[in-house]
Amino acid sequence: MDLLALERRIRKQTALIHRHQARKARTDMRDWAKARRERTHHLIELGGLVQKAGLVDLTDDDRATLLGAFLDIAGQLQGSNDTAPVDLKTRWRRAGLHAFDRDREQD
Repeated sequence: MDLLALERRIRKQTALIHRHQARKARTDMRDWAKARRERTHHLIELGGLVQKAGLVDLTDDDRATLLGAFLDIAGQLQGSNDTAPVDLKTRWRRAGLHAFDRDREQD
């Protein structure tokens, strides 16, 4: 076997190994991999809610403004205002459910 054929065979085998490793990584069912995928999925969903609420456009995609707003919400839920946190959560949940219902009706 000549050197060129050997190099081609090595490259082909290397590509097969990489493909196998990539496929294995995609289907990795170890606990830490599943937890990482679930966390990533959760964070993507939360980002989608920020987008769905129109906050990205309303703040011109200013991350500091968004963080400040979220910190304000967290402060309100920790009881740093006149409205009880339970009442705030109830009000916000109703508004969110109505928004989801409107979107469903439009589809």
